[in-house]
Amino acid sequence: MFQRFESLVINAAKAILFSKLRKPGSALTSPRAVVDYLLLNLATLEREVFSVIYLDTQHRVIAYREEFQGTINAANVYPREIVKRALELNAAAVIIAHNHPSGLPDPSQADIWLTERLSQALALVEIPVLDHLIIGGETNLSFAEKGLL
Repeated sequence: MFQRFESLVINAAKAILFSKLRKPGSALTSPRAVVDYLLLNLATLEREVFSVIYLDTQHRVIAYREEFQGTINAANVYPREIVKRALELNAAAVIIAHNHPSGLPDPSQADIWLTERLSQALALVEIPVLDHLIIGGETNLSFAEKGLL
């Protein structure tokens, strides 16, 4: 019974936060707002999920998509699909994110390589990657803050 109530509260919080991010004039100017949103969506998942926040020219959220799901320690990500979706949504920028079910947000070499590949692919169509966030339980790591982007 408590888990059902908890799920309802979390889903309501997600809906409220997303509706605030989607209001005209509401831009993602606060890294904390992005992290809070991603924590709500990714922190408790039992398998890796790679997601993208697609942004307009004012860094307002166009869409949040969980693009790829994987196993407990990996998810296959296809840059072509992310470029395709960004163009479909007419995105001007993106924030990419994924979770580490282990709870440790430390980036692997594969995470660093993927970020470079995605940044290069999106740069070809003039869509910058503003950040890559790794959510590990209640902690997170920002590639932009660590100078990895």
